[in-house]
Amino acid sequence: MSDSAEHKLVAVRLDKASLAASSADAEHERRVAIYDLLEENSFKPKDSETGPYELDLSLADQRLVMAVSRPEGEAVHTFVLSLSPFRGVIKDYFMICESYYEAIRTAAPSRIEAIDMGRRGLHNEGSELLQERLSGKVEVDFDTARRLFTLICALSRRGVVT
Repeated sequence: MSDSAEHKLVAVRLDKASLAASSADAEHERRVAIYDLLEENSFKPKDSETGPYELDLSLADQRLVMAVSRPEGEAVHTFVLSLSPFRGVIKDYFMICESYYEAIRTAAPSRIEAIDMGRRGLHNEGSELLQERLSGKVEVDFDTARRLFTLICALSRRGVVT
């Protein structure tokens, strides 16, 4: 196995205490993000020679806590990121997701497509911001950042965007 193939997540856990109640649509999106993340990802903490890794995500004092460990339990690093830079994009993302979930039940296909394009654009913006915020800490590819952004949004429903 090549070095880069070893730098991946094999488990992702969200702190149950950090999660707020959410809709069935949001729950489904979270489960899919975790599944897709575990199927394919690129995750390389700075100064870590080899993976694989497990990731525990939680919120503490309106900050994202990313506790990275090895499958056998050895701690690799804990990263703490302020979520303040994410507030606007997360708030906008939540609003457009609500519109999207409502639209898929009642709106014309052209309206659903337009809302979904906006939703994907905000998701991309949040993913790029996450990659920037992780720069120098953890290398992640864009698809990994997208799935992690989805999980950050799941946690943010309770603690950040009010």
